[in-house]
Amino acid sequence: MPTRFISIFRLTVCVVGVVLLLCSGGCRGAKLSEADEQMWRGEYYDAARTYRKVYNRLTKREDRPLRGEVAYKMATCYRKLNMAARASAAYQNALRYEYPDSMAWYWLARSLQAEGKYAAALDAYGTFLDYIPGDKLALDGAAGARRALASKGQKNRYIVKNAKLFNSRRSDFAPMYLDKSYDQLYFTTTTEKAIGENKSEITGMKRGDIWVAKKDENGVWQRPEPVEGELNSEADEGIVSFSPDGQTMYLTRALRSPTSSTTVEIHTSRRSDASWSAPQKFEIVSDSITAVGHPAVSPDGRYLYFTSDMPGGYGGRDIWRINLNERAGSLENLGPQINTEGDEMFPYVRSDSVLYFSSDGHPGFGGLDLFVARLNSTGDRWSIENMGQPMNSAGDDFGITFGPGETGFFSSNRGDGRGYDHIYSFECPEIKVTISGWVLDKDEEPVPNAVIRIVGDDGSNQKEVARDDGSFRFRLERGVRYVMLAGAPGYLNVKQEFESDMEEEDADYGVDFILAAIDKPQMVENIFYDFDRATLRPESETALDEIITMLADNPHVTIEMASHTDRKGSDEYNMALSERRAKSVIDYLVAHGVAADRLTYQGYGESQPKTITKRLAREYPQFPEGTVLTEEFVESLSEEDQEAADQINRRTEFQVTSTTYEFY
Repeated sequence: MPTRFISIFRLTVCVVGVVLLLCSGGCRGAKLSEADEQMWRGEYYDAARTYRKVYNRLTKREDRPLRGEVAYKMATCYRKLNMAARASAAYQNALRYEYPDSMAWYWLARSLQAEGKYAAALDAYGTFLDYIPGDKLALDGAAGARRALASKGQKNRYIVKNAKLFNSRRSDFAPMYLDKSYDQLYFTTTTEKAIGENKSEITGMKRGDIWVAKKDENGVWQRPEPVEGELNSEADEGIVSFSPDGQTMYLTRALRSPTSSTTVEIHTSRRSDASWSAPQKFEIVSDSITAVGHPAVSPDGRYLYFTSDMPGGYGGRDIWRINLNERAGSLENLGPQINTEGDEMFPYVRSDSVLYFSSDGHPGFGGLDLFVARLNSTGDRWSIENMGQPMNSAGDDFGITFGPGETGFFSSNRGDGRGYDHIYSFECPEIKVTISGWVLDKDEEPVPNAVIRIVGDDGSNQKEVARDDGSFRFRLERGVRYVMLAGAPGYLNVKQEFESDMEEEDADYGVDFILAAIDKPQMVENIFYDFDRATLRPESETALDEIITMLADNPHVTIEMASHTDRKGSDEYNMALSERRAKSVIDYLVAHGVAADRLTYQGYGESQPKTITKRLAREYPQFPEGTVLTEEFVESLSEEDQEAADQINRRTEFQVTSTTYEFY
């Protein structure tokens, strides 16, 4: 577990496991007795060194049982000091010397998991579960190890970096912004420059002090310095939180005594300019044994969240809260959805329904993992989510604070064999989901003053005028169904629908709107008839259905459907054929629900040869824009160009005849 002093908080209470160890140790040698007393006081660094000396002295065959016991105690110290590799080796030695407590297998599994040796950890969990089937902590630990193996190499969108400017050669942890200006970052450090000459018997490092880093006028972080005032002392201070106005600091302070185990309390300090007052105890419990630490003030200043081992919890350390305005009788445990048989620590309250914390009881990657809990709309159920890699690692990950958006800092001992904690920055780049495209006319030219509206089923409603080149772009949300409508003066509206997916990645959807002008005929592409007949071919249905959609999007419009032929055949025959073809289109539209009084039809035969538009000129460069494909002109062309011109003249078009239709 964490070596940070407030893991003094994690390390302090020894009434259960440690006392049992001491009873088995008895007074079998001065050195062993000394180590047991150090361990009882929570002085794990000193105790580990003493146990090592005792262990090395036990070389006889008859010493094997005692050697196993000493190895187990030494492993416990290393585990408390967060030295996972040393703890694993010592637990394996304890088992090699047939240490009888099956918990050795459980703690070996935990230590191997903290090393990132997940397969070996699963084997150790399996052996422990053979002894104690159904143990929840072991089952959850094994679930975390399996998850880590399954997600190997998989990372979410978070970008994590070592915040080297803030880190010393010892432990630096639990960062916290002073206020919403995000220009001062407080944290706990055991740097060699901390106050006092003596090192902690618990961690082997200097006792913790509170330091602060500030941004300069250009927004650049400066090197951290000790906080001003009377806050830091020879004692351990750290793990801070602030009132919303930044004037009151809540901090944890460790109480050391050579005659009792170490415990921690929450204190307060007041700010005057840049100086902080001497800490004063904040009374939550009246006894001096219960550990209370890791304060976290809610954003509205109403509640103080904290961690404690007080009676009434669910095992290990739990997260509690107290009403700062009505303290008497307001103490409450956050309940079994948050708290487990393990340890839940380092709460951070982002809003009244979003809580971040660290836990070794919920399934994780190893050690303490960062979790986010979200309260449902009825306020009776928390959903718990592991923050995943790279926010979490095989080591301890804890003490998160958020800056603007999805950015901030947290602490971790990942990759540090000595168990030292370091501060890391994180950011989760915003997922950018957009939709873009163009609003063009039938000649693929920009439509002037086109307006695009987009409405989502999440209640969003956006409007934009297309740029001069006809382009547009909207920001979207993931997993939302959208309806888009594009229109412009003198043009028919066009509607499109789509749904953005839920993938956690940037996406740019593309959609173009082709608007039909009201004041001139509009060619309908891809309408096909049987040769020399008016029968519509099946492949025409897509184009015809688009007309139906267009009429539905423009309910006040009436249109004339017109059919044209090429120069081949007599005028009379072509006129009759084109009229039958135009009528067949009308019949299809009426059969599919379009009101008949919105439709008229006309056959023009070869009487209205097509004039080449900009789009047709791009498609058929042999015909300049503005060319009229008369029979005389077509017959002057090569055989190949004649066929192209005849194909252009054989067409179906619609023309808006009214924009004031009312349905009765």
